[in-house]
Amino acid sequence: MLYIGVDLGTSAVKLLLMDEQGKIHNIVSKEYPLYFPHSGWSEQNPEDWYEQSVEGMKELIRDCDKSQIAGISFGGQMHGLVVLDEQDQVIRPAILWNDGRTGKETDYLNEAVGKEKLSEYTANIAFAGFTAPKLLWMKEKEPENFAKIVKIMLPKDYLAYRLSGVHCTDYSDASGMLLLDVKNRCWSREMMEICGITETQLPKLFESYEAVGTVRPELAEEIGLPGQVRVIAGAGDNAAAAVGTGTVGDGMCNISLGTSGTIFISSKSFGVDANNALHSFDHADGYYHLMGCMLSAASCNKWWMDEILKTAEYTKEQEAIQKLGENQVFYLPYLMGERSPHNDPQARATFIGMTMDTTREDMTQAVLEGVAFGLRDSLEVARSLGIQIERTKICGGGAKSPLWKKIIANVMNLKVDVIESEEGPGYGGAILAAVGCGEYGSVEEAAGKLVKVVDTVEPEEELVAKYEERYQKFRRIYPTVKGLFRALAE
Repeated sequence: MLYIGVDLGTSAVKLLLMDEQGKIHNIVSKEYPLYFPHSGWSEQNPEDWYEQSVEGMKELIRDCDKSQIAGISFGGQMHGLVVLDEQDQVIRPAILWNDGRTGKETDYLNEAVGKEKLSEYTANIAFAGFTAPKLLWMKEKEPENFAKIVKIMLPKDYLAYRLSGVHCTDYSDASGMLLLDVKNRCWSREMMEICGITETQLPKLFESYEAVGTVRPELAEEIGLPGQVRVIAGAGDNAAAAVGTGTVGDGMCNISLGTSGTIFISSKSFGVDANNALHSFDHADGYYHLMGCMLSAASCNKWWMDEILKTAEYTKEQEAIQKLGENQVFYLPYLMGERSPHNDPQARATFIGMTMDTTREDMTQAVLEGVAFGLRDSLEVARSLGIQIERTKICGGGAKSPLWKKIIANVMNLKVDVIESEEGPGYGGAILAAVGCGEYGSVEEAAGKLVKVVDTVEPEEELVAKYEERYQKFRRIYPTVKGLFRALAE
C-alpha cells in the first residue's frame, strides 16, 4: 500500500509518497507566502496551505497506482492560531509560531497567573509563540473577531479538517497550545477559563496514529484518490520528525536543523524540569517528550547567506572553513527572539568578537557554531535532570551540511546518526499514516522497521575539548547583554 505524508512548513508544504516498506516514491514541494504586517508579526493565509496541498497531492500521485493509496497524515508547524466562524470560514490570517506580538499576554500569564500554576495546569509556562497568548491578544485587540470564534485550530489540523470535514487535533500538537493538560491528555479547564473559551470551541483530541475520518468524496475525486482514503491525525512537526528519525520509545534523541531548531528527547514517563526551560509535551508514539526549541536555526544561515552575503552558494561558503574550535567570533542566534531556554522574545541576534583580521569565513562559521551552542543550552538542561544522552539522530535542511553535523557532534559531544531519509516530518507523517491504516501495530514497531541509520558522525576528543572552552564563553554572552535587548526594544 501507499501512504502520503504532508509536512506543512512555514515556507512550503512538502508532500511525500511512501510504500509499506518505507521506500519513498515521490516528493513534491509547493511554496506559499509569509506575511509580516508589523515588526515582529508573522502570519499566513490558511487557504494557501490548502490550495497548495491539494495541487501538490495531484502532482504527487500522478504516476502511481492510485488504488494503492490507503492513508494521509501530517507533520505541521506548531502553535499557529487558526480561528473559524460558524460557517467554518477563516476569520483572520493565521498567527504563526514565530510571531512575537504577545509579549504583554505572555508576561500576564507567567506573572499574574504564575508560572507555577501554568506548569500545574499544562506542564509548561507561557512562551510568546504559544497559542493561548495569541487568544488573549485577539480578545483584547480584535474583540469583534474573537466573538466570532466557533473553532480554534492548529495549522495542520485545518488541513485535516478541509480533507475530512472533522475538527480534530492530536496530543503532541495540542501540547504546544498552553491549553492542554499534558500529563492527563485532556483540555485544561483552568486554561480555557483564563482564555475565555469553551471546550466546544476546541477540536476533538486524537492520538497521532488514530484515524479521524476519510477524505471527503468530492475532494477525493478532484485529487484522484480512491474512495475511503483514511485521514490520520498526525503530529506537530517536531514529534513527526522524531517519528521519521526513529526517535520514539525511551531515552532517544533527535536534533532538527530546520527553520527553527530543536533538541527532542523521547520518554515513556512524564517529566518537567524545575524552571520549565524545556517544553514537556505529549509524543506521537502515545508517550511523552522533552523539547528545547530555538526560534532560528537553519534560518540563521539562510539569513546570513541570502540577505547579508547575497549568495546562493551555501556549500561553497562552508568549504573554506578549516579551523574548528578556534573561532574568536561568537554569534547569538536570536533573530526572532528566543524560546528555549531563555524565553525572551526581545532577544536579538548579535555578533561579538570581531577584529580587523576577522574573515568572511569566521563570520559564517560563527553562525553555524552559534546555532550549535544554542542547542547545547537546552541539552544542558536535560543533563541537569539526570538524562544521559550519548547519541542523537539529526534531520532538517541544515543536516545536509557535513560541516554543520561535525560542529554539532563536537559541540554536544554526541554521536550523530544520519538516517537514510532526511525527510523528517513528512516521513514521520507517512509512518503515522501506515500505523493508522493497520500496516504496523505501533509507532515504535513501524519506526524500528522503517528508519535506517546510514552514517554516524563521531565526536573527536581534541575538538570536543576546544568547543567546551568556546561554549563556556558563549554561555556568558546572553546574560551579559540581556538587559540591553530590553532597553533597545523600548
